[in-house]
Amino acid sequence: APVAAPAPAPRRSVLPIFQIYFKEEQRPGLDPTFTPLDNAGRDDPLREFAVFERLAAEPALQRAPLWGALSWRFGQKTGLSGAALLKAIADKPGQDLYFCNPYPEHEALYINGWQQGVPSHPAFTELCTAVLKAAGLDEAELGAVQSSARFSACNYFVGSPAFWGAYLPWVRGVVDRARAALPAAVLRVLDSPLSDPKGLHAGSTYWPFIVERLLPLFLRQAGSGLKVHKIALPASEARMNVHLQRLREMKDMAHRSKSRWLYGCWLNYRNLYMLQTAGSAWCKRYLPKISATAFDFR
Repeated sequence: APVAAPAPAPRRSVLPIFQIYFKEEQRPGLDPTFTPLDNAGRDDPLREFAVFERLAAEPALQRAPLWGALSWRFGQKTGLSGAALLKAIADKPGQDLYFCNPYPEHEALYINGWQQGVPSHPAFTELCTAVLKAAGLDEAELGAVQSSARFSACNYFVGSPAFWGAYLPWVRGVVDRARAALPAAVLRVLDSPLSDPKGLHAGSTYWPFIVERLLPLFLRQAGSGLKVHKIALPASEARMNVHLQRLREMKDMAHRSKSRWLYGCWLNYRNLYMLQTAGSAWCKRYLPKISATAFDFR
């Protein structure tokens, strides 16, 4: 019988898209479309953002039309292969930023990324309020209703020089201004692993969780002129049951129409859903902290 020809090996991306890993045992699971980037031994508290800054200083990347650096867990979280990511970019050419959110359920259950972080990171609202205020930003952002179109839970970015040239200094400015103005006691907490009580993030400080939630604010301020495309993730969307789908639709409709009545309907529905799925103890502890009654649509 004839022997079937072996499948062709995946081709490396023509775009410089890196995949960050920290341990040798993570390397076999990397997507062969991306370029492996060994980040072992680097312990910067800003995590991926520090990698972005380091890569942005490379002359070759400064001439690239697009580039990015993704987590070693990109495929696992998004269900998207490197080839599928490249196709999504090719299908929507001319954008300054391509990004995705692997957790669409958060778009349904929280009005923004800041409130999504409250159950996971102790004193998150208080610390984020201090950081935004010290950086000269509006702390009302923490309670603002935001569109799902800009909801971002991970630093999964592929961007143009225009994006990186605006985004990196803007975020660096936020961090540096906050660090210069905050009291030492607050900085000690922000620099501590108290943000990771369950040990799910290798003892990370608070800074990466704050930085990864700044994208919507950046896109309304320094990045307002950029062309942005949010890539759909079919595997993640498949997890959405009918209640989550309706909750997201309702929240986005309230945002588009700026309807406080519809927001109230969403809030009641969301709270009932959380009572059924998360339990009464969780709801008693967290719902008062994530049920904004004084808010803006942004």
